[in-house]
Amino acid sequence: MTRIGILLALILLVATATVAWAFTCPVVIKQAEDLIKKADGGKVTPDTKPLIEEAKKLLTEARAHHDNAKTKRDHGDAVRKAKTAAAFAEEAIVLQNP
Repeated sequence: MTRIGILLALILLVATATVAWAFTCPVVIKQAEDLIKKADGGKVTPDTKPLIEEAKKLLTEARAHHDNAKTKRDHGDAVRKAKTAAAFAEEAIVLQNP
């Protein structure tokens, strides 16, 4: 394989990895949105209200990271924040169901 072929293969690999991160963000953000809706639609108590509010805040930050992403790390931050938001929402759901 020539050097040009190797270089093109590496460029394609890097471009594909970046696009994969970009397509992961909306899926994880959607999952977090669904869990937050479920938690918010349940029996909100003084214990669960701060969890739901934190989840909403993190979801907003995740969307901003994804929308303004310039690097792979920005997409990683978006995914991390969306997953954390989902975790807070799941905790609220667990606390709502005795």
